[in-house]
Amino acid sequence: MADLKVGKITHYFDKIGVAVVELTGTLSTGDTIKISGHNKEFTMPVASMQIEHEQIKDAKKGDTVGMKVDQATEEGDEVYKVS
Repeated sequence: MADLKVGKITHYFDKIGVAVVELTGTLSTGDTIKISGHNKEFTMPVASMQIEHEQIKDAKKGDTVGMKVDQATEEGDEVYKVS
């Protein structure tokens, strides 16, 4: 089964290693995601997500979430849910 695009990076806070993701699909903590773009790609589990500094377990299409990421990302990088 193909990876499902669930959003894109709209901002990255390099000092704290947090990416802001605008979701086009659903995402939950525990899901594995792949972040792809700007000549790099990496896969990681979603350990935690926040909306407006509140911890959440599930996010839906249209939500904008912040999440700690393993590597630097850039605006426009695409986020896929790995099946």
